[in-house]
Amino acid sequence: MKHLFLVLLTGLLMAIAWPTYGCSLFIFIAWIPLLLVEAQLRNTQKPCKGKVFLLSCLSFLVWNTLTTWWIWNSTIVGALFAILVNSLLMSIVFFAYHLVAKRNTTKISSIFFIVIWIAFEKFHHHWDFSWPWLSLGNVFSENIRWIQWYEYTGIFGGSLWVLVVNILLFHSLRIFLATKDKRLFYKRIGGISLLVIIPIGFSLGLYSFYKEEGKPIEVVALQPNIDPYREKYSLSNEETIRLLLKLAEESVTDNTHFVLTPETVISEGVYQLEEISHSQEVTSLHALLEKYPQLNWLVGISIYQVVRDKSKIGAQSNYNPLQNYWFNDYNSAFLLNSFGIMGYHHKSKLVVGVEHMPLQGILRPILGDIMIDLGGTIAVKTTQEIPSVLSSLSDEKVAPVICYESIYGEYVTQYVREGAQFLGILTNDAWWGDTQGHKQLLSYTRLRAIETRKSIARSANTGISAFINQRGEVISSLDYGKAGALRGTILANDKKTFYVRYGDYIARLSAFIGIGILLTSLLKKRSEV
Repeated sequence: MKHLFLVLLTGLLMAIAWPTYGCSLFIFIAWIPLLLVEAQLRNTQKPCKGKVFLLSCLSFLVWNTLTTWWIWNSTIVGALFAILVNSLLMSIVFFAYHLVAKRNTTKISSIFFIVIWIAFEKFHHHWDFSWPWLSLGNVFSENIRWIQWYEYTGIFGGSLWVLVVNILLFHSLRIFLATKDKRLFYKRIGGISLLVIIPIGFSLGLYSFYKEEGKPIEVVALQPNIDPYREKYSLSNEETIRLLLKLAEESVTDNTHFVLTPETVISEGVYQLEEISHSQEVTSLHALLEKYPQLNWLVGISIYQVVRDKSKIGAQSNYNPLQNYWFNDYNSAFLLNSFGIMGYHHKSKLVVGVEHMPLQGILRPILGDIMIDLGGTIAVKTTQEIPSVLSSLSDEKVAPVICYESIYGEYVTQYVREGAQFLGILTNDAWWGDTQGHKQLLSYTRLRAIETRKSIARSANTGISAFINQRGEVISSLDYGKAGALRGTILANDKKTFYVRYGDYIARLSAFIGIGILLTSLLKKRSEV
């Protein structure tokens, strides 16, 4: 019963720490109860492998459920899959730590715990079941004054910080429980406290002295507030464009350079890529460009492209059996100005089970097509290798980041390396309702501003549309569930931070160390710890 209480406590502490409602400080002690249970079971003479795995799974199940239950609003299957599979994966990683700890010294096993978890988080950014929502470094997204140094480390610097503090506090508590030496315990706690205080102090210094850089650009972000379950696919494209034009005309001025729409705001019927520039929708959008010739539209759209050359059929191509052709299905953004459509970006970080079926060759025959319709078609989305950067009439370069892409730090740095001067985020968070889902996604976006030192303009269908400065502060926003347009001035710059240049080096180094320890551990017998 004691072990059960402790593992549940870890799950609860993780959830209590999580944005946007939580207190981040709890994350620095959240791992301790679970680590205590593992250590107690490991040092008994009874077989405990199964118990360690199941108890850790329970702990992670609590954390995942309390923080990401809102996925249920868009897809029940997706919610169950995300929560259960992520909990299982976390348990496997923790179990690997348990096995390594049986064969190594306390110091080596502690290092392994830290690096293997970071390596797992990195892996979770790239594989077929990618779901990095609960990466530990995300926990500080509401405490941006604490983590201004993310411009050097990215979120994995935050994960490292959390894990180091937890493992040191855990060992201090174990020593105290064994020796009852309060003086030594308080001394160790004081030293570990500095590991929390010093990074925060350094960050506060960066925050205070950071001066925003760049050319001022006036941007309008539209928030049409279209209910995706009742209106989105019952509205014609013509009605949607009419609404967008009405909202834009109320806010656009002679100084406005960009108007942003939400993700897949044009979705009825779904056009072929080659047809868009001649479509009625684009013609209608040109009406505003005639009045404001300096203007650039950044528009979210669902489109497809027929693959006529069989040699170009890829793993993400879809087959239409009724008309016997292959096609690529895109969740895209295009930039339109008085010269026409200046380029496209196709969303390349896809939501598992919604836009992307992992391990298709294995799962599709078993599960069939269980993906929810979130874009006018039910099909695997096609991605591109390198994200596109789109240029305005005045040569201002925007990164068109589409929804889920905004939680991938190193991926977003690719836009900046390609020349992006600010981030334009197009999203539709309405599938989750008024829950923590859309709030967390906005909150995580603030981390991208710090990592890249780029201003952000965010257009969200039902909210929350916002402008975020280069320090990660939300400087203005539109409330959830409110139709309107948000006008603001952001700064476009060519700065490339340390993190932009070197990416997730902490995670790559962690993976290298973790694999090394794991391989050597397989050759060892159990050590007395």
